Amino acid sequence: MILPFFVYGTLRPGGTNHGLLLRGRTRHEEPARLRGAVLYEGPGYPYAVEEPGGVVTGELVTALPEEYDGLLAELDRLERYVPGDPRNLYERVARQVVRGADGTAAGAWVYVAAPAVAEGLRERGKLIEGGEWRGARG
Repeated sequence: MILPFFVYGTLRPGGTNHGLLLRGRTRHEEPARLRGAVLYEGPGYPYAVEEPGGVVTGELVTALPEEYDGLLAELDRLERYVPGDPRNLYERVARQVVRGADGTAAGAWVYVAAPAVAEGLRERGKLIEGGEWRGARG
């Protein structure tokens, strides 16, 4: 399934991984929100944890068609995501996001905290109030 990516941490414009992985490989980037999730601080990057009532702010990133497969593989490596691996830190899931410009919905890949990570964050993590992470952007 080919979907754009919803990014909310170091992959956002101005973030360290945006320049390394996304610059020059995207067709379109636009503000968006993910409903049904909250953010927790991680070690230099955030984790989205699915939680009813929460909202996470980020960008919807559409890859250039010729870059899509390679970019998907690189993002999976960055997020240490391997389908079905119980050691995953993140899971890549398809979710609906809301575009900031016009409020329309769009399907997107989102990397959310894997179940064991999410459980630990709910118990001991530091919640990022308001769902906006600025760690990579100052």
